[in-house]
Parts: sequence; C-alpha cells; structure tokens
Amino acid sequence: MSEVTQAADTSGRAQGATAVVVGGGLAGITAALALADAGVRVTLLEGRPRLGGLAFSFQRGDLTVDNGQHVYLRCCTAYRWFLDRIDGASLAPLQDRLDVPVLDAEGKPGRRLGRLGRTSLPVPLHLARSLATYQHLSLAERAKVGRAALALKSLDLADPALDARNFGSWLVEHGQSERAVEALWDLVGVATLNAVAGDASLGLAAMVFKTGLLSDPGAADIGWARVPLGELHDTLARKALDSAGVRTEVRTRVTSISPNGNGRWSVQVPGERIEADTVVLAVPQREAHDLLPEGVLDAPERLLGIGTAPILNVHVVYDRKVLSRPFFAALGSPVQWVFDRTEASGLTEGQYLALSQSAAQDEIDDPVAVLRERYLPELERLLPAARGAEVKDFFVTRERTATFAPTPGVGRLRPGAHTKAPGLYLAGAWTATGWPATMESAVRSGVSAAGAALGALGRPRDHLFELFEEAA
Repeated sequence: MSEVTQAADTSGRAQGATAVVVGGGLAGITAALALADAGVRVTLLEGRPRLGGLAFSFQRGDLTVDNGQHVYLRCCTAYRWFLDRIDGASLAPLQDRLDVPVLDAEGKPGRRLGRLGRTSLPVPLHLARSLATYQHLSLAERAKVGRAALALKSLDLADPALDARNFGSWLVEHGQSERAVEALWDLVGVATLNAVAGDASLGLAAMVFKTGLLSDPGAADIGWARVPLGELHDTLARKALDSAGVRTEVRTRVTSISPNGNGRWSVQVPGERIEADTVVLAVPQREAHDLLPEGVLDAPERLLGIGTAPILNVHVVYDRKVLSRPFFAALGSPVQWVFDRTEASGLTEGQYLALSQSAAQDEIDDPVAVLRERYLPELERLLPAARGAEVKDFFVTRERTATFAPTPGVGRLRPGAHTKAPGLYLAGAWTATGWPATMESAVRSGVSAAGAALGALGRPRDHLFELFEEAA
C-alpha cells in the first residue's frame, strides 16, 4: 500500500470520520479546511502540481506572474474568511473606500478622467455624490441611472423569473442608454459576471449590484493581492492545510468515485484506491459530470448545459513607469481594466501592467502578434507616458473556461451541495451559491459542501453557521 492509501485507511471509523476532497481550487481547499476544523481526517487530491485552481501564479524569467488579475469586494465575506483562515488577509488588503478611476480614451482633454466612489452616507446616498459628478454620463443619464438603481434594489433575488431574463433588456426597459450601459453597468458587470449585460442573467446581475452597491456603504470597496496569487492560494493555503492535519496530494488525478457497499466511498487514483466516509467533488462541472457515479443526480446532463466563458489577460512590461495609480478602468477602448503588478511580480526596473479582458470570446484565440498590435496603441492612447516607453516584454495568458457563463436560465442548471447519494457532495463556483463565478462563490460552495457533510456525520458545524451569519 502507498502512503496515501495508508493515510486514508488507518483513519477509518474506529479513529473518527474520514473524507476525501477531490480538487485543490478554492472550493476544495475551503471544504478540506472546514472538515478538518471539525475533527474529520481529510485527504485532498489535486491533479495539478499546485493548489489554487484558476487563481494561480507562474514564473516567467525573473517575473512571478498571476495567470489573471483577481479582485474581491468587502461584501465577499466568505473569501475574507478564507484569507483570515490562511493568514493572508494582510497580503490582500481592501481599499479604505471605493475609488475607481475611469479613463475615457475618446474623452476631450481635461475630461478624460472620471471616478466612481462612495461616501459613508447610508445606502443609496453613499453613491449620490459620485454619480452626480460622474462626467462620463450626461445629467439626464445620471438621473436615469439613479432611478434604475432604485428599481434594481426592489427586485426579489429569490424570484426564479429573474434568472430567465437578460440584464440588458431590463436596463433598456428602465431607460438606460447605450452609453450608460458601457460607462457604468457593463463597466462593473463585465468584470464581475464575465458577460455583457445582454448575455447575463438578470438574477445574477441583480445579485451583483444589490449586494455590491446597494447593501452597505462599504460593500463594493475593492481588495486585491499585493503578492502573487500563488503565495496565497498555494503556499499559505498548503501551510494552513498542513497545520489542520490535512494530507494534501498534488499531481494525483482521480479516475473514478464509487460507493463500496458498506456506506463508504472509494476514490481511485492511478495505482491506488482510497476509502473514506465522505467525498467532496470540487472540480469543474464537466469533470464532475464525468466522475459522478450513475444515479446520484436526477439530471446529470444539466451540468453539461452550464456553459463556460473565457478571460484574456494581456501582460506588458515597460522600461519605465507609465501609470501612477494602482489600477484603472477604461472606456472608448477595447481595454477594460489595467492593474500595476510591478511590485507583486518582483520587477525591480520599469513597470509591469496587467490588462484583464473579460467576456473575451471574440479574441481569446487571437495570435499574440495581433493582440500586441491592438493593445499597445490603446495603452498609448490611455496613458500618454507610454508613448515614449520601450516595451521590454509582451505576453498573454488565456483561460478559455475561466468561469461558468452567467446566461439566462443558468440558475436552474446549477446543483446544490447535496447529491442523492449519502456522503457525496459537490462544490465549485458553478454550484448553486447564488453568486456568479467568483472567488467568493468558490469559497461559499466549499463551506456549503463541508456543512452538508458535517451534518450527515454528526459533527459540529457552529464555525460554518457563524461564517454564513456574518455573510448574510
């Protein structure tokens, strides 16, 4: 027997409950930690050579590069709990107060920069000053945005009819111009939903805007990692798992999951069979579909109906500083959001900018040369200091299946944590968390799966209930 099999077998019923978590992304890490914190003996299996799922880092020469820019909001209470749990909160701080510089590439001189921010006034007055002075919209458009926001606030997120409608048509019905959609609704929505308004479920869009902008004055304050994501989601996460007693195995791909006839489960990896009382399957929806035993979901084909959406990330290293702020959003340009990753990457000379391009279906497969010709001139239009700078490096990272597609109707396809088989649970940002495909959704799914498993095992769940009470 190998060490992995021994670890699982020697921690059987006589020595307490055992669990196998399949998948080492944020959902799987969260589930493993939550189970271990309740006294369950956990084995975490990940096919890649690292943890972190699609929020990871890699080396490019002397640079430490994130595969893509990831941010979270103050309302992302589950992800904030995760950061605390792995002792990483200080490495991914939040803004003191929401402040988003918005550069219009086609704006007139002196009117290219607008800002979205908030005050400490109660909702919705906390946004009133920012909206009143947002120069990328006309006075009439700002007034109509305010009325639409109030209408959005009144929507019932529990109404399943919202999932069947698209957000774009709702915005048109509520008087939003094409400019208002571009300069406000899609500016926020594309980055959080990974879809333009016309392609997004009204239910998910309403959840994003109600929770992020209309629930608490500070809900939309932005946080992001000031270190490589791998330091958080791999290094610190693995340290936390080790401290909790979780056995973590990377480069270990699961080939099958099956009930073994005595109320327990068998998880097969090449040359090994691991037995456990509980299995949490925390992998992407198509992989979950292929691994699920027959009969554990009523309509497993629904998992294949959950589409995917790509994100393209463009990375540019200049020989000098061309951006004086930590990030900005762009209008009138194919550029969406730009972040300064110089310090986090370890670059000591020049400046490294990362462009996050969501809903990138039309360019995800474009050659690097084509993307270079498209984006370097756009950065020069947006950033005058880039016009005389030398480009030391230009490269792209592509996540073709970065998120599930938040299309109308997707809500009825997303399963909850429970399956029909006792002891087998699902986790992943694509499950029915109520959130779009974000780090918050992934962590929430891991908490839900662990909570369901602990309930069945008769183990304490107070630490999870407290988390969700805070999140609510």
